[in-house]
Amino acid sequence: MDDLKQLMEQLRSQRPVPWDQLPDFALYMDQVLSYMDRQVIRFDEDDGLTAAMVNNYTKNGLLPRAVGKKYSRDHLAYLTAICVLKRVMSARDIDLLFQEELVGRSSVAEGYEAFRDSLDNALAMTADEMASYADGADLADAAIHFALMSYAAGVASSRYVTLLRQRKEAAGEATHPHGKDKSKKELK
Repeated sequence: MDDLKQLMEQLRSQRPVPWDQLPDFALYMDQVLSYMDRQVIRFDEDDGLTAAMVNNYTKNGLLPRAVGKKYSRDHLAYLTAICVLKRVMSARDIDLLFQEELVGRSSVAEGYEAFRDSLDNALAMTADEMASYADGADLADAAIHFALMSYAAGVASSRYVTLLRQRKEAAGEATHPHGKDKSKKELK
């Protein structure tokens, strides 16, 4: 099954570029959309980033506003994380995680690199797990296996997010649904 081998290879090798390889000059929206196609694994045209999505992420506070219609390295880092995480969690949960992760980081670059490391581990583990199904003999069994792995990981992730939200609320910190957190604004 060439499709499965292609996916395993992508899971093993395709990664968002390191911080120092992100463009260090401003990009316009069409350039951002084109660039993001190379940052995440995609198999169909329907799951790509659109200008409307970027505008919604900005409006909802997940993404800092563009500066004069130009997007920086920070924007690309945020968008990379958003494009990966949106497949498995709500914008509200992504916002909470961004707020929390940026609090202990000295820069967006540091947070981006930590995200890349975690993504690298997750993609490599999935590729290794796929090896036992590489022959494609039982596609239904493989699909159920990975759906159940996704379910279990989703339950764990959801619980961690709930505990984080409860901890912040107990400490009297606001968990804004639109990302209006001081720590993110300080990093712009």
